[in-house]
Amino acid sequence: MPRLPQRIVCLTTETVEVLYAIGEEDRIAGISGYTVHPPRARKEKPKVFAFTSGDINKILAVQPDLVLSFSNLQADIACELIKAGVLVHAFNQRSVDDILAMIETVGRLVGAEAKALELVTGLEELIKGTQAVAAALPRRPKVYFEEWDDPPISGIRWVSEMIGIAGGDDIFSEAATRQSARERIIADPLEIARRAPDIIIGSWCGKKFRPEKVAARQGWADVPAIAGGQLHEIKSAVILNPGPVAIREGLPALARLIQSWAASA
Repeated sequence: MPRLPQRIVCLTTETVEVLYAIGEEDRIAGISGYTVHPPRARKEKPKVFAFTSGDINKILAVQPDLVLSFSNLQADIACELIKAGVLVHAFNQRSVDDILAMIETVGRLVGAEAKALELVTGLEELIKGTQAVAAALPRRPKVYFEEWDDPPISGIRWVSEMIGIAGGDDIFSEAATRQSARERIIADPLEIARRAPDIIIGSWCGKKFRPEKVAARQGWADVPAIAGGQLHEIKSAVILNPGPVAIREGLPALARLIQSWAASA
C-alpha cells in the first residue's frame, strides 16, 4: 500500500505505544525523548525531539512522511513542520473515549484498522469488567488525585473518569475538563482538606510522590485519607500518558486502591 505512511515520527509516547501494540513499529522513523512505552522503543528508535522543544532539522533528517503530534502544546512545532512540507496529524485526546478514538485513528492511518479495533475491544472489556466490580462495592470513596504538589494541581479528565469507572468519586471532577494544568491549580490547598478525601493519590509528573509531605500539610491532620493511611502513588508514566497504558495499567491500579479501601472500611 504505497499511499500509506512508511516513515512516521511520533512526538509523544502514546502513538509509539499504539504502533507497537498493533505490530506496525517498523513504520516508526523517530520518537520523542520522553517515550516510555514500550521500553524497547527507546533502544530501537532514534530520538528526534523532546516534547515541546528540539531541533526541527533532526525530525526532517529522518525524512518523515507523517508526524503524529499532541495538543496545543506542540502547536508551534506542528506549524514549523507543515511549513516545511511535512504531513502532520495532531491528536488532542483528553478523555477515555478520546484515547480509544486515537487508537482507532492511528490504525486507520497505517492501514491496520482491524488490529487497532482489536486493541480497543480489549481495553473496552477491561473497562466494563472494572465497572462491574465497582458496582458491587459497598460504598464509594472520595478520591483526591494530585498531578503536582506545588502548587497543587488536580487530575486531568481521563484520570477523573477512570476514578469513577473504578468505583470512586473525584473530589475535583468539576475541574477535570479544564484543558491546561494551570486551569486545574487549587488556589487554596485547605479546600482539598475541606472536601475530606478518603484516598489521596499522588502522581507528580517527573518526581517521586512524598506522602509524608502531604500528611504534614498544615490543616490536613483530620483528612480521612491521612488519618486512615490512604496515601498512594501511581507513576505518572503509567496514568498521565493518554494512551493504552493509562487504561491497561492505570485503571487497574486505581481499582486495586479503591477495592482495598472498600474492603477495610
